[in-house]
Amino acid sequence: MDSKYIYDFLIKVQSIAKIGLVCSKDEYALTNYNEINDLSRDFLEDFENVKFDRNNYFERDVYPTPNVSVRSVIFNEARDKVLMVREANTHTYSLPGGWCDLYNSPAETAKMECMQEAGAEIEIVRLVGITNRTPFKQATSVPEYAIIFEAKVVGELHEHEYETDEVSWIDIHNIPASHKVSNEEIDRFIKAALSGETIYD
Repeated sequence: MDSKYIYDFLIKVQSIAKIGLVCSKDEYALTNYNEINDLSRDFLEDFENVKFDRNNYFERDVYPTPNVSVRSVIFNEARDKVLMVREANTHTYSLPGGWCDLYNSPAETAKMECMQEAGAEIEIVRLVGITNRTPFKQATSVPEYAIIFEAKVVGELHEHEYETDEVSWIDIHNIPASHKVSNEEIDRFIKAALSGETIYD
């Protein structure tokens, strides 16, 4: 087993711990995530005599860049409704999607997020665009670029995970209020997907 494989494994473990520390509210889980984070960090720091070709992404002196997320626009057969998920904590709707994980491609992340949030196995149809979400967020929020895909559901919808409590086909002309992505952005994504346009900014 070479050092690159070990390093990538540790970085992946540490990224899972970091996500858990941000997203979890359970005290027992937070204790475990802290321990995993500390163990993986210490393990990385002990490799003094091994040359790695990749940086530790969690060092404080890493050059800051926007975070990257994905969203999927999924139409019904008539293309007059779009698949949306309701966030369990805010009871507001959004297009399925989320932050990109380290070492997963954008398409892999989109497929994973659709399965987790909507119970939907999807096939990517095309890239709709890449947008700068930062102007639509609060000043204290993390700067963000979003990669938008058009996708279609393969087969039937399955059970989804805990982050969402409802999955619905919503009329594209009557999109409900959203918390994670503004309605202005969602309308833009839908129009671009319907027209075949590729958007960027």
